[in-house]
Amino acid sequence: MPQAKKNHSAQNQSELPFVLAITGASGAIYGMRLLQYLMEVGQPVDLLVSRAALRVMFEEHDLSFGEDLKGGLLRYLELPDTVPLKVHSLTDYGASVASGSYRTRGMAVVPCSLGTLGALASGLTENLIHRAAAVTLKERRTLLILVREMPFGHIQLKNMLALSEAGAVVSCASPGYYHRPQTVSDQVDFVVGRVLDQFDFDNKLFKRWKEDSRPIQQNKSPNKEHEGTKS
Repeated sequence: MPQAKKNHSAQNQSELPFVLAITGASGAIYGMRLLQYLMEVGQPVDLLVSRAALRVMFEEHDLSFGEDLKGGLLRYLELPDTVPLKVHSLTDYGASVASGSYRTRGMAVVPCSLGTLGALASGLTENLIHRAAAVTLKERRTLLILVREMPFGHIQLKNMLALSEAGAVVSCASPGYYHRPQTVSDQVDFVVGRVLDQFDFDNKLFKRWKEDSRPIQQNKSPNKEHEGTKS
């Protein structure tokens, strides 16, 4: 019997969906800006938003979405309703992202609360965010967590080490200053751009070290109220 030919029609990496979780740490702007960028470049996204994240969005941006989270986010980010976005309920353990056979480009938790950090480091799966992250790790895909906190306690540091040893990329929302940011938006884009780098998105959200060109301006950033704020 002739040997079966290898399947060369494997799904292109750029066509695979990206899993984005926004949890209840301060800095919801990072997750929303990341979502805005991914939608602008046509990257399919599976979105998971915790209840605590919704509270943070209200406290930090006066956002209240009611029952229409997807529609509210798209309106706020000034995106059309035709973008490739799917929003999942955190109680839906039958969702696509709950299974390792559902191929993805990876997952980012932006921002990652200390509670979510502890759950992921302990292997807990109390909601769909935890389950999707556990699946990402076991399938050896890129899992990035963006922690926004200071200072870090001993327990949090051990949890970050545990996740790093398990294969996750542990990041902090620490914007650089060598690109000479002029606004809060510049600082947000620096962090989001570095997150995108970990998933091989060729982005120009910030001026890189030793690059002469200024960042390419994207559509209006979701932190509209801070556009003119000096850093």
